[in-house]
Amino acid sequence: MNRRLSDEKILAQIAEARARGKHTAAADPTRAKRARYDSQQKLIVIELTNGAFFGFPAKLAQGLRGATPEELSLVEVSPSGLGLHWEKLDADLSVPALLQGMFGTKSWMRQLGRTGGSVRSEAKARAARLNGLKGGRPRRPSVTSKSTAGSNKAKVSAADLRV
Repeated sequence: MNRRLSDEKILAQIAEARARGKHTAAADPTRAKRARYDSQQKLIVIELTNGAFFGFPAKLAQGLRGATPEELSLVEVSPSGLGLHWEKLDADLSVPALLQGMFGTKSWMRQLGRTGGSVRSEAKARAARLNGLKGGRPRRPSVTSKSTAGSNKAKVSAADLRV
């Protein structure tokens, strides 16, 4: 059966699909309407379709660390509103992932975590000194395991569990 649509029906379907798309996009809070770089606060600021704003430091995002303010200001929002793109930096970020605190790939996030843990501050130094006055880092509690007979208990330290 050869079923052909007329040009009028095709154009009507396109208009209906666009209207449905606009309605869906407006109802989805994870879509970006606009994005810009705030050079004073050094933040990428995203205006979402629901009117909310979300900002994050550019240095946290994969592909943006070390970029100049001029490069960061050339951010583009994808037509769907689900992505941000920097042509000169060849960087792309997902808006829904950013809203969940994911600023790049898993390996990038691991790198951020390692960097964050290695930061030295006066607060960390003070806490270390206080722990030293108390006798050092608190020891891990011992783990007790039961043997197969159930009556003999053997104490196992955390160091014994390391492989």
